[in-house]
Amino acid sequence: MIPTLDHLRRAYAVTSGATHLTPLLESAALARQTGASSVYVKPEALQWAGSFKVRGAYWRLKQLSPEEARRGVVAYSSGNFAQGLAAAGQALGIPVTIVMPIDAPAAKREATAGYGATVVLTDHGERAREEVASEKAREIARESGLVLLHPFDDAEIVAGQAGVGLEALDQLAARGASADVVFCPVGGGGLIGGVALAFHYLSPRTELIAVEPEGFNGLGASLASGRIETMPIGPRSICDGLMARRPGEAPFAAVRDTGLRGMTVDDAAVRQAMKIAFERLKIALEPSGAASLAALLSGECDVRGKTVLVIASGGNVALADFMKQVEHA
Repeated sequence: MIPTLDHLRRAYAVTSGATHLTPLLESAALARQTGASSVYVKPEALQWAGSFKVRGAYWRLKQLSPEEARRGVVAYSSGNFAQGLAAAGQALGIPVTIVMPIDAPAAKREATAGYGATVVLTDHGERAREEVASEKAREIARESGLVLLHPFDDAEIVAGQAGVGLEALDQLAARGASADVVFCPVGGGGLIGGVALAFHYLSPRTELIAVEPEGFNGLGASLASGRIETMPIGPRSICDGLMARRPGEAPFAAVRDTGLRGMTVDDAAVRQAMKIAFERLKIALEPSGAASLAALLSGECDVRGKTVLVIASGGNVALADFMKQVEHA
């Protein structure tokens, strides 16, 4: 099922009452550096629970039946969906269990537990970490009767995440502007699925760019081939939240007819983007949240004379880790 515009708006009407209205920051410095006429940054790092993920999580939990909500839910996540789901569950009084890879950032594990979720860690060894974590989550769902939720491969998650795009469109319109180009980070595709649909329905002329880390460009490869592709296991990326090896079916269905195109960024570009976001915009982004800014700054996409929107998706990073990354920029 591909969510309709009415579906996206119904989801946003619910989630906007529980989430933050994140600002739209205009940067003259970034416009000068890239040659764009205007550059706007949507800092979802300032969102409740530190990323956009709470939007989709809250909407998905609102779709549970009373009995399902009483039993609770289980999901797997390396961090941001874990925190978003835990925060939404706490607000709605729904028990949440999260399965996390043992190598997920400690700050994200601690924050997830801090929102009241039960955290179960998995050691994946040489296997893909999402495979091991998802197996454990399915096992817990079977044995405990919990509702199994997927972090991104769910049409309702896509609909909830679309609030980022709808909100940005409203904020741009309030300034008498419209986006020529949108840069959006991609892991499994839940965010880009919602954002792409919002712009496809309401601003179809806007060019949409899906930004993935090198080696984890499952969506870009899938768009090129016309079917879902899985990336081989390779070196890690500093973009911990974007290391999905393939896009979900629901997000891929949402984006395949939107004219979206993919591009990749390397770790060095992401570190530099984190530094620039802090120095120019005064926001602290985690690596995954800085990927879209890295793509803009790479110059690979010609934005001269254009109005650009950058989705800065999250800021869940410990101070020590942030300092380590920007020191190497």
